[in-house]
Amino acid sequence: MTTLSRRGFLKSAAAAGAVLAVGVHPNGAVAAGAEPAVMNPFLKLATNGRVTAIVKHAEIGQGAATGLTTLIAEELGVQMDQIDFEFAPSNPQLYNNLHLGTLQGTGGSTAIANSYVQYRTAGAAARDMLINAAASDWGVSAADLSIENGTIAGAGHVAPLGDYVVAASQLDAPAEPKLKDPSEFKLIGRSDLRRKDGAAKTNGSAKFAMDLHLDNQIFATVLRSPRMGGKLVDFDASGAEGIRGFIGAEALPAINSVAIYAENTWAAFQARNAIEVTWDDSEAETRSSDQIQSEMMALLDAKPTYDVTGDAGGATSKIDEATTVVEETFYFPLLAHAPMEPLNCIIEPGEDGGVILHDAAQGTTIVHNSLSQALGLPWEKIKINVTLAGGSFGRRTTSDSDYQVEAALAFAATDRTRPVKLVWSREDDITAGFYRPAVAHRVKVGLDAEGNVLGWDHRIAAQSLIKGTVFEDFVIKDGIDATSVEGVNDTHYMVPNLYVGLSDAPKTTTVLWWRSVGHTHTAYVMESMIDVVAKAAGRDPLEFRLELLEGGDKDQVRLARVLKLAAEKANWGQAAAGRSQGLAVHKSFGSYVAEVVEVSGTAENGIQVERVTCAVDCGLAVNPDVVKAQMEGGIGYGLGHAMRNEITLTDGVVDQSNFPDYEPLRIGDIAAIDVHIVPSAEAPSGVGEPGTPPSAPALANAIAANGPRVTALPMINNGVEFL
Repeated sequence: MTTLSRRGFLKSAAAAGAVLAVGVHPNGAVAAGAEPAVMNPFLKLATNGRVTAIVKHAEIGQGAATGLTTLIAEELGVQMDQIDFEFAPSNPQLYNNLHLGTLQGTGGSTAIANSYVQYRTAGAAARDMLINAAASDWGVSAADLSIENGTIAGAGHVAPLGDYVVAASQLDAPAEPKLKDPSEFKLIGRSDLRRKDGAAKTNGSAKFAMDLHLDNQIFATVLRSPRMGGKLVDFDASGAEGIRGFIGAEALPAINSVAIYAENTWAAFQARNAIEVTWDDSEAETRSSDQIQSEMMALLDAKPTYDVTGDAGGATSKIDEATTVVEETFYFPLLAHAPMEPLNCIIEPGEDGGVILHDAAQGTTIVHNSLSQALGLPWEKIKINVTLAGGSFGRRTTSDSDYQVEAALAFAATDRTRPVKLVWSREDDITAGFYRPAVAHRVKVGLDAEGNVLGWDHRIAAQSLIKGTVFEDFVIKDGIDATSVEGVNDTHYMVPNLYVGLSDAPKTTTVLWWRSVGHTHTAYVMESMIDVVAKAAGRDPLEFRLELLEGGDKDQVRLARVLKLAAEKANWGQAAAGRSQGLAVHKSFGSYVAEVVEVSGTAENGIQVERVTCAVDCGLAVNPDVVKAQMEGGIGYGLGHAMRNEITLTDGVVDQSNFPDYEPLRIGDIAAIDVHIVPSAEAPSGVGEPGTPPSAPALANAIAANGPRVTALPMINNGVEFL
C-alpha cells in the first residue's frame, strides 16, 4: 500500500488569475497553476465562490463523486450546494489510487479509503491559504478567522471566499494544514446529505457515455466469434449492403473480429446480423458446462496443486480422530456482470494525430496504456474524457481493455477523420463478455464429542482471475492466486488445524473480477459450513459464530459487533410461524458486514424473502446515506444472482443472451431491507462490495433451517423455487 504523509502531500502552492487550484505534483507535492486543467488539481476555486472538486475515481453508482466532494467541502468550509465536481483526466502520476500503487483506477472499494486524508488535506490547504490572504488584507491574526458556508469571517470582518481567491493564489500552501477534529464535522457523517449526482440522474440531464454524440460521428459494432479462441478466417458483407445507414465493414485481425460501421446503432446491429463469417474453431473452447463442472470436481478429488494454508496431513489426522465428520461440496457457475448501461465509448481524432477517448473509464491507466499500444501512439497523444458510468460491478476494468481496444482498432481502420462510437448490445455483453469464474469447493470438518472443531480440510478448484494478466506479478505469490482463496485462508474464525488447498482449473472463457471478487464464493462456503457444523454440534448458529470469534483481535471484535447488532435488530430466533431465519457475517475490503435473512414459504412451493437485516462497520461513514444504498445494492446483487443466474455453455457457445434468460433481481424479490451502521472513529473502508458476500449464504442458511442445504447455484436449478 502506498502511503503519503500530509507534510509530503502539501509542499507548495501557486496560482494566478481568477482560479486557485490545489493538486498534486508527481513528487507528491501539492501545487497549482494558472491552467488547472494542465496541473490536474484536486480542487478549483473561482472568484464567484464556486468550488470544483476534481474527482480521481470513476462514478459508477457507488457514490465516489459525493464522498470526495464532501471531504473537500468539510475542510474548506463550504456547503454541498456550493461545490461541483468534474472527473480527473488520465494522469497516474497525479491521480494514482494510493491502494493500487502507480495505477489510476477505481476498484476494490477503495475510493474513499485511499482518498480520505488526501482530499481532506487539499480542502484544508485551500482553506488556510484563503484565511491567510484575508488576514493579511485585514491586518488581523489568521487564528481569529474561519470559513463557514463559503464565507470568511472573524475579528469584525466578513467576506465571501471568492474575494480572496486571487490573493490566496500568491501564497505558499501550508506544509501541513490542520485537519478538523471529528467533533467539528458539519458534513462528514450526516445522513441527510443528497448525492451530488442524484438530481441529474433523476431528471435525465446526467451524461453517461451512451448519451454522448459528437458531430459527424460513425457508429460501430463488432462481430466476434461465439466461442472463446475462435479465429477469423473470412467474411462476406454483401448481405448488409442494402441496409439503410450501413457504411461498411473491416476485418480487425488483431482481435479476430469484424468492425461494422453505420450512421446509427440500429443500422450497425442490423448489418452485423446480415454478415456471413467463417470462423476457425480448431483452438476454440468447445466444452459444455456439464463437462467443465465434472473436470472441476475431479480436481477436488486430486491432490491440490498448491498448499495455501496449514498442513493437509495434520487436518486429515485430526478429522480421522473426530466423533462427528461433516462434508459438503459446492459449485458456483460462471456469472455475467450485466450493468444496466451496455458497454460503449467514443474515440475522436485529437490534435497532431492524437485521439480523445470518451468513456466511463474505471481502470484509467490500463486503458491509456492499451490505447497507446493498439494505436501506436505515445502516451501524450492520448486524452481520456471520463464520463458517468451506468453500473459496472467490475466489468469496466479488464486487463486488456477489451471494448476500448475494439473501439481504437475500429477507429484506426477508418481514415481517422470522424469520431467512432462503439456500442455493445446487451447480447454482446452477456454472450461475449467477461465472467465471474466457475469455482468448486469441498470441505470436510471433524468435531469432538463436545462439538468442538478438531480439523478443517478445505479444497478449492478455481479458474484464476489473475494468471495471464498484467496483474500476475503483483498478485500471484508462490503460484497462488489470492483472489481464489481470499475469505477462506484468512478467516477470522478460530478454526484449529485449518488446511486450504488450491488447484487452478482451465479457463472456459474470459473471466473477470465480479462484485466482491473471490468473496462471492468463499463467503458462501464458509458461512454455509459454519451453519452445517453448528447444526452437527447442536449449537445455535449465532452463538457458535460468536464463540469462534472470541480470540479478542480487532477483526474478531468488529465481526462479533456487527453479528450482535444484526441479530438484535432482526430479532434473531424469534421468527413468526411459517418463517425462518439465516445469518452470515464476513469481512471484505476492510469492512465488516453481518446479515440476517428472513424468509417465508418452502423450497418446494416457493420462498419469499421477507426481510434482510444488515449491520455494517465500515469505519467512519462519510456519507451514511451512500453507505446504506450500497449495502442495499450489494444485498440485492448477491441475492438475485444466487437465486436465478448462471452462464452456461453448449459446445463452447454461451446459452444466455439477455435479461429474459439472465434475469436481474426484481423489486418484488425482497420485501424489505434494514441497514444499521455501526458508529466508528476508525478510518473509512469500502462499501461498494462488502454487502454482497454475506447475502447469499444468509439466504441459504434461512432456507436450510426448514429445508434443503443448497450447495450448488443458482438455487432455482437446485431444489428451490421463489415466489
